[in-house]
Amino acid sequence: MGDAQQPPDASRRAATLVTVTHPAAQDPLATEVPDDIDVHTTAGKIADLDRRLDAAIHAGSERAVEKQHARGKLTARERVGLLLDEGSFVEIDELARHRSTAFGLEDRRPYGDGVVTGYGTVDGRQVCVFAQDFTVFGGSLGEVYGEKICKVMDLAMKTGCPVVGINEGAGARIQEGVVSLGLYGEIFRRNVHASGVIPQISLIMGACAGGHVYSPAVTDFTVMVDQTSHMFITGPDVIKTVTGEDVTFEELGGARTHNTKSGNAHYMGADEADALDYVKALLGYLPSNNLDGPPTYECLAGLEVTDTDRALDVLIPDSPNQPYDIHIAIESVLDDAEFLEVHAMFAPNIVVGFGRVEGCSVGVVANQPMQYAGTLDIDASEKAARFVRTCDAFNVPVLTFVDVPGFLPGTDQEWNGIIRRGAKLIYAYAEATVPLVTVITRKAYGGAYDVMGSKHLGADVNLAWPTAQIAVMGAQGAVNILYRGELAEAADPEARRAELIVEYEDTLANPYVAAERGYVDAVIAPHETRAEVVRALRLLRNKRETLPPKKHGNIPL
Repeated sequence: MGDAQQPPDASRRAATLVTVTHPAAQDPLATEVPDDIDVHTTAGKIADLDRRLDAAIHAGSERAVEKQHARGKLTARERVGLLLDEGSFVEIDELARHRSTAFGLEDRRPYGDGVVTGYGTVDGRQVCVFAQDFTVFGGSLGEVYGEKICKVMDLAMKTGCPVVGINEGAGARIQEGVVSLGLYGEIFRRNVHASGVIPQISLIMGACAGGHVYSPAVTDFTVMVDQTSHMFITGPDVIKTVTGEDVTFEELGGARTHNTKSGNAHYMGADEADALDYVKALLGYLPSNNLDGPPTYECLAGLEVTDTDRALDVLIPDSPNQPYDIHIAIESVLDDAEFLEVHAMFAPNIVVGFGRVEGCSVGVVANQPMQYAGTLDIDASEKAARFVRTCDAFNVPVLTFVDVPGFLPGTDQEWNGIIRRGAKLIYAYAEATVPLVTVITRKAYGGAYDVMGSKHLGADVNLAWPTAQIAVMGAQGAVNILYRGELAEAADPEARRAELIVEYEDTLANPYVAAERGYVDAVIAPHETRAEVVRALRLLRNKRETLPPKKHGNIPL
């Protein structure tokens, strides 16, 4: 797409996005008008404006910028420039300054107050953005800084466009006292009100501590950068003092930690450019707001069987205990086999992400037999539930691939709340009103069968491969329970057990009992999957479903 048209006065502001050389000995905080500028003339007034705008561009000192670059990090303006289409950025509140007079702040009043705010386009679509500037007050949040973020968030809500926050800050500006805390609360409230209305994406581009971490936690997606991004409420020194634990910044709150352990982050960029590219790709699958549809591209799929389709016929091993990579099935259905995975490093036993079918966005949820046999545990349940709810909020159909032997057993799972936290996935599917298409590839046992986008929770089209085993439990476990007495008295218990397992599988552990009941709409050959998914999504494009009126549901948090 071509760049969107700019307002006539945007060119000067757009120019601020390039990497700039900071003049030596320039005082960006100076407000005195030079002798060679006569502010009583029109030319002088324009020159004075240019001087002030130049001071805003150079709000951070040359030394602070050099230190930022030395750490392998970009400045706030450089980041905005990489995110938005070239020349599209329009800055707002460029000349805003704090009003504090305590602790010497009256002598340090940089334009912008440490955060760059405005709007522009990504692939021609409007986006609001704020970028916290670590070179000014360490990116700490004060009153005006917070007001600027609130203002751009309000603008995003009024205009119905996504908001991207580029975060790097040391927490509240101590010198401004409780007013900083008040503005944190104002931002959090706006995050909540915008949730499910406009997409909110957070980039963590450096150290974010204290109050700086809560806003990203409320947004839809959080992206971090390997080795240079950190998030924590209390840092290593405080933890050492209080608990005696020794932990490094990277171990406590680094990108890898939050991508693999806490699940707070959805992607780890190799560098800042990679992280920004991921955000741009993510925006391409999402609508501008909840009243709009995701971007679509004309792409009519052929329904004839291809070699890629036929490869699915040999994907499922003969042994039910042998794993396979569910990505093969996912990519076979999506346009050009393109799949943007989300949360890839967290709870790998379930896979979630975005793709397109006939040019239309779809969200994909799939059990991964390569990890923990595809069982559902606490982390996998919450990961999938959050993703399904995100898709439902933004009108993205959900395609589910099922191969799940059940919930992961263990005391740690039970004591840490697998009942309540696993129920979140039930809630997410049952409340979703977007098109829901489910394909059962192999195991669908017990309560996990119900949870994974079953017909009983409201899925629209449910398909099963002939390899599907839909039953209360697996054959071996069922035989051990049902025939305990007979096996104990058998002359050859193992031979008899093998016979009973085959009998159980033939009788119950197959897709045909469910098909007879209408719990699956069709049993299809694996090579038919892409065509059947295409047909289902075509049917469901005009789906309309409403839930009973309520203030809000009470999801088991």
